[in-house]
Amino acid sequence: MLVHTVLFWLKQDLTDAERVAFREGLETLVRIDTAQDVLIGTPADTAARPVVDQSFDFMLTVVFESRAEHDAYQAHPVHAAFVENHSPQWERVVVYDAD
Repeated sequence: MLVHTVLFWLKQDLTDAERVAFREGLETLVRIDTAQDVLIGTPADTAARPVVDQSFDFMLTVVFESRAEHDAYQAHPVHAAFVENHSPQWERVVVYDAD
């Protein structure tokens, strides 16, 4: 199993409509058949603690059965379209991949 988690920090000057479009773009990634599970969220309204980072705008977590399925996801046209269409909206992206 491989868990692929991506944190997105969006540009500050985006409109509400652009933020909605970004989330809709993330939701297109569920169509990629190599992804076993796709979770999309925003920072939870939990108590502030020194170990909790709530500075991001969106988090995407995708679970794959294998690295090969992850690699196929990365090359998939739906993923490529998401990156092409929405990368101008983000300021920073951090990826965590775990076995």
